[in-house]
Amino acid sequence: MKLDILVIAVHPDDAELGCSGTILKHIALGKKVGIVDLTRGELGTRGTAETRDSEAADSAKILGLHTRENLGMRDGFFLNDEAHRLEIIKTIRKYQPEIILSNALEDRHPDHGRAGDLVYDAVFLSGLPKIETKFEGQTQNAHRPRLLLQYIQDRYLRPDVIVDISDFMDGKIESIKAFKTQFHNPDVDGLDTYISSPEFFESVIGRAREFGKSIGATFGEGFTSRKLLGVDNLFDLR
Repeated sequence: MKLDILVIAVHPDDAELGCSGTILKHIALGKKVGIVDLTRGELGTRGTAETRDSEAADSAKILGLHTRENLGMRDGFFLNDEAHRLEIIKTIRKYQPEIILSNALEDRHPDHGRAGDLVYDAVFLSGLPKIETKFEGQTQNAHRPRLLLQYIQDRYLRPDVIVDISDFMDGKIESIKAFKTQFHNPDVDGLDTYISSPEFFESVIGRAREFGKSIGATFGEGFTSRKLLGVDNLFDLR
């Protein structure tokens, strides 16, 4: 299946927190969007790998994703090395996306920045024909997306572009709440963590309000880019 947008997230729930409004908006525009989670989040203090699997599936239905899969890398211990890059390359060539959205290049959680760099390197390498990969016994064609952006996560980073998600904020919140074991939920028992507090959830909403205000919208999601971004028409900018 060819996707228009492929979201790569190191943990199930990263995509929901970082860019689910953008996902919902582009699916509403008729684009094909999928998520590939790198790990099952098995080191998370609350819940289990199995509950994360179930929650990710529930969120996928809420978002209306065209596909969601998990590469089963080791949470906390994956590396930016040849073996892991090849897994990302195979995934990129499998879905041939025009755009990839990936983890922040620097953040509070060390997995986030490492995954951001891993995807960044794999995106370049995926376009090299001399790197040979196969999927289901067939040789894959080289493919390099035309755009790679990183969604902003816990640490505040100045965005290079902000997407207006005002009409999709309710869906974003619903998709996050699908991860019942991870975030504030009085009906779920578990140890208190940084992300399970009511304040953390409010900060997600506050960040979306802040980004939205910057572009004259109610809610927004911010993204960074390592390359300069271009536009065909100045009137497309706010």
